[in-house]
Amino acid sequence: MGKLALAAKITHVPSMYLSELDGPTKDCRKAAIEGHKEISRRCRELGVDTIVIFDTHWLVNSNYHINCRAHSKGTYTSNELPHFISNMPFEVYGNPELGEILAKECNAQGVETLAHANTTLDPEYGTLVPLRYMNGDQRFKAISVSAMCTVHYLNDSARLGWAMREAVEKHYDGSVAFFASGSLSHRFAQNGMAPDYLNRVWSPFLEILDHEVIEMWKNADWKTFCEMLPEYAAKGHGEGFMHDTAMLLGALGWSDYDQPAEIITPYFGSSGTGQINAVFPVSPQTGNAVPAPQASRIKAMTYGESRL
Repeated sequence: MGKLALAAKITHVPSMYLSELDGPTKDCRKAAIEGHKEISRRCRELGVDTIVIFDTHWLVNSNYHINCRAHSKGTYTSNELPHFISNMPFEVYGNPELGEILAKECNAQGVETLAHANTTLDPEYGTLVPLRYMNGDQRFKAISVSAMCTVHYLNDSARLGWAMREAVEKHYDGSVAFFASGSLSHRFAQNGMAPDYLNRVWSPFLEILDHEVIEMWKNADWKTFCEMLPEYAAKGHGEGFMHDTAMLLGALGWSDYDQPAEIITPYFGSSGTGQINAVFPVSPQTGNAVPAPQASRIKAMTYGESRL
């Protein structure tokens, strides 16, 4: 019935908002913003009606959650970086129908998921920042999915991504885009050093690691990447423990995925972290279930620990 029309790994760095404002950081993230606009253009050409964002700023400690509230509007200030995102207006039209369809299929496939339509919960900035540049005219409905998962297995996140794709293709009448909203390496600059790292990655090790990963993506070496993802998430300080990436690749077929990524915004450093905008072309899938990650019984990194 429905279609997964576009999939992408996207940045949401708060310096994108600073980039709009007059001052020393004016236009510092112009390339990232233009990348979002290009992805939005492609979604429009493909007839996408709803964007589903795997948001690494939505922290959850139990289950997976979907914010499909019909309408959210307000003013957002980041509790994490209030000097970066302050008093940013937002408006999001959700898709309660699709949210319920996604949750139902995830639960049917054994991934406990709750859809929240009747809620006062607003989206986090991993959703709001991309929508600011992709959806200023409210062309798309949007759904946010929790992707900072503190006590979850990465293979469950991959299974969730696959289940959500099947929900769209089997039970939804429309076209959808899936976005993994999060960085590659995510080691912030040490306190007091942030200005020096505005456009840099924290260490040569992390920058080299990120570049090696991008080469795997460009060469469609998904088998290697999926096998190393749990360790990369831990040793590379992956944002949200890289559950967003597991969800996206799960939707695409995990290690059976066969397409090279297209880099829309080249890799860049931001406050110590490694960032990118990349489109993952969607291949038809014929299997009945996504293969589990290599580390199927390994927990993703949680606060203060690594289960590798």
